[in-house]
Amino acid sequence: MKNNFILASVFLLGITVSAQTKEVLMVPNENLITENILPIPKSISEGFKKYSESRSAVLSAVHPVDNSIIISTRFASVNQLHKVAHPLGARKQITFFDEPVSSASFEPTKGHYLIYSKDIGGNEFGQLFKLDLKTMTSTMLTDGGRSQNGGVRWLVDGSGFYYSSTKRNGGDRDIYFMNPDKPQNSKMILQVKGGGWGLTDVSDDNKNLIVQEYISANESHLYLYDLESQKLSNITDRNQKSVVQSAAKFSKNKDVIYFLTDRDNEFIRLATMDLKSKKIDYITSAIKWNVENFTLSKDKSKIAFVTNEEGINQLYILDTDNNNYSKVPGLENGLISSAEFANNNKRLFFSKSSDDSSLDVYDFNLNSKKITRWTESELGEMQKEDMSSPNLISWTSFDNQKITGFYYPASKKFTGKRPVIINIHGGPEGQSMASFLGANNYYTNEMGIALIFPNVRGSSGFGKSFLASDNGFNRMNSVKDIGALLDWIAKQQELDKDRILITGGSYGGFMTLATAYEYADKIRASVDIVGISDFNTFLKNTEEYRRDLRRAEYGDERDPKMSEFFTKIAPMNNTDKIKKPMFIIQGTNDPRVPVTEAVQMKEKLKAQGNVIWYLEAKNEGHGFRKKENIDFQRAATIRFIQEYLLK
Repeated sequence: MKNNFILASVFLLGITVSAQTKEVLMVPNENLITENILPIPKSISEGFKKYSESRSAVLSAVHPVDNSIIISTRFASVNQLHKVAHPLGARKQITFFDEPVSSASFEPTKGHYLIYSKDIGGNEFGQLFKLDLKTMTSTMLTDGGRSQNGGVRWLVDGSGFYYSSTKRNGGDRDIYFMNPDKPQNSKMILQVKGGGWGLTDVSDDNKNLIVQEYISANESHLYLYDLESQKLSNITDRNQKSVVQSAAKFSKNKDVIYFLTDRDNEFIRLATMDLKSKKIDYITSAIKWNVENFTLSKDKSKIAFVTNEEGINQLYILDTDNNNYSKVPGLENGLISSAEFANNNKRLFFSKSSDDSSLDVYDFNLNSKKITRWTESELGEMQKEDMSSPNLISWTSFDNQKITGFYYPASKKFTGKRPVIINIHGGPEGQSMASFLGANNYYTNEMGIALIFPNVRGSSGFGKSFLASDNGFNRMNSVKDIGALLDWIAKQQELDKDRILITGGSYGGFMTLATAYEYADKIRASVDIVGISDFNTFLKNTEEYRRDLRRAEYGDERDPKMSEFFTKIAPMNNTDKIKKPMFIIQGTNDPRVPVTEAVQMKEKLKAQGNVIWYLEAKNEGHGFRKKENIDFQRAATIRFIQEYLLK
């Protein structure tokens, strides 16, 4: 472990006491590698505790018989599965691991056991496990190696499930069938080429599967696989490019499917297709925003679908007899996920958050139209008055393209021009939405910092043209969108243009690094989290199962012209332009953006004499998930902000 605590000190119970000042300091745990991080007073973590103890609850599964639910929530270091038997009932923990568990699926007839997925150290090589709810014992069902396993789709009678796995060669995501009572007999059903394949539905008679091939955020295709003839046939035209066709489900009529598509439209609509005639009917054309996802009731009489309307989710219920739909009444604005119907087809469970509340689970009674809250997650000591609410803002970029984002103002108890943190999402096809700030309320309420979450070109939710507008050789246009935001900040009376920090994770990390060299004179500092420092080396070293999927978005480094472009824009090759302090944060086991991306950036900046802080977690992957690591990351980030943004 590398530390820069140069003051003489003694170690006591995970903290340091400075011999010079007698000030109690934080010490990184044994899994953290640190370089050049200034001493962090324990008072920072103590002051932050009010904001860092909030929880959330996400729906994982609904019991097929008694309508109890399984949620994912954290009471110790990481998220684990808990059972909730009735609204606002006790959260009974049922998994107890050092690694997080977030998703689960009940055996669909009696619900005597769960299938769940878990990886190790954030490596994302998820393995499937069976949890017997009578004995509370878990059994690993898959190979336990460097493979990804998931996408469980059950047979109606519960005799087994289909799933996807990369276990054949680590790169191709084939389809398998398993009886969880005899996992050793798991067999491949369909061999494919590529890492973007997955199963979306199984017909009730177990004769056909719907299989999806993901090419990029702008293109996906659907296939029908006949289990008897073992024939894979096209549902959609594989030769038609740049069209999304996804999430297909069989309707009551086995020859008609529901699916999501942006065919003939800027936004993704819910549609039906007749599999014989290939006739498509669009259902949600009146909604000028994306339909993000949908779920069918067990009797296939109802559909619940969620839209993304300028960064806010809306929940709708559709009657499949006539395809008429309406909004669920009585829901305040917020974000919605994980919707699932109960087996009685009368209740819809879902997870929801708002700007002053983290995710919790609710149900909607389709007969009474009543919404019932099932969980009420603790927000630590935070009160509503401690929380900042988002305001939708917009600015014009270099080419007159309108760019939007969400602005969280600093608390009104602070006067004068406020410093700004710009937080750029990953993806790049991610989207910043009107979400609950959670622990980030510390910045607005205790440090007086305004936060801006931009949706630069390439973000999802604003139409397929906007989504594709940063692809390939247009990559740096999204960085120019941040340049235009910096100009917008300079015009705001309440914001301080001379105190701006840039941060972001994954692709947002690349954006952070690129902004650090493109606009070095307009920012004060930057915090790069699992960021890409050179697309050439990134594409060479990212895991095989995702390499071609990323090439479709960023460009193919095997093309000499594209490789030359990557070399030109790489933050690694522009470090001479980076003048301001930088904090780099990385997980050792990251399968997406390998640790080498962080190390090479850190070493080059260090050799140049730049101010560079570094934090690496040996038991994390693409971002930190363990609370003890998250807490140190937060405290170190606050210390960095104090030193290089606020001074």
